[in-house]
Amino acid sequence: MDIKSFWPEAGPSIDEAAAYIKKYKNKEIILKYGGQVMSDQNLSKAFAQDAAILRKLEINVGVIHGGGPQIKRQLDEKKIESKFIDGLRVTDRQTIDVVEDVLCNEINPDLRDSIIKFGSTAESLTPKNHSVINVDGPISKDLGYVANPKKINTSIIKTLFKKKIIPVISPIGKDIAGQIYNINADTAAGFVASEIKAERLLLMTDVPGVNDKSGKLISELSIPKALQLIDNGTITGGMIPKIKTCIHAIESGVNGVVIIDGRKAHAVLFELFSNIGAGTLIIK
Repeated sequence: MDIKSFWPEAGPSIDEAAAYIKKYKNKEIILKYGGQVMSDQNLSKAFAQDAAILRKLEINVGVIHGGGPQIKRQLDEKKIESKFIDGLRVTDRQTIDVVEDVLCNEINPDLRDSIIKFGSTAESLTPKNHSVINVDGPISKDLGYVANPKKINTSIIKTLFKKKIIPVISPIGKDIAGQIYNINADTAAGFVASEIKAERLLLMTDVPGVNDKSGKLISELSIPKALQLIDNGTITGGMIPKIKTCIHAIESGVNGVVIIDGRKAHAVLFELFSNIGAGTLIIK
């Protein structure tokens, strides 16, 4: 497969591409696909193609998707107000029904089918067919049906990897009583990557990566430096929880986490199979 064909000017040589492929062969890579990026059909197709290519290259790839814009659109149609606390959607009884419907019945099967169209096998993992993400209960009373992962059913994911199938996971959790909870997609992806000790976790966003105070992209960032940038106000807003997810994943055994610009077609391949990269690599 000619990886270079996706970026002829900056792509690797044949020997370099072979080395990159060998580096990740039979390793686990978790991709988090953000809702903002998913709103563009061309980018969605490119992402599905990237995931399919990784599987064809004998890489165990898993996908966790978001869906914020799509959820907001349906909530707006139903005239349900969207509220947030510290970046997390307040999820009452009406909202959790919409969240589950959008994530599990719309986005997940669409993404699965798109990957299949590019020649790889994929399977949806949602509370409807597999309880992959288990939770204890809500983060807080104010947030409603919002939780953090407690345990991941890794056996389902690993079984699919052995069968050369891409698991496509909705960020929805279930407690022991069967109650459904909304989970931040970055948090879910980080937890899954941590539990399976993935080689790489790629968080696709709608920004180039982490920038310094002058707005220049930081290509590589250590955990101490990342914490320093949070303390001095360089890293702010929604990037803070992303960075904390990255740090938790690395400290839990993931070898590297990358925040990449999902607005760039084939950003996943560009990050993994070139010496330029497509975002900010977080390392120990």
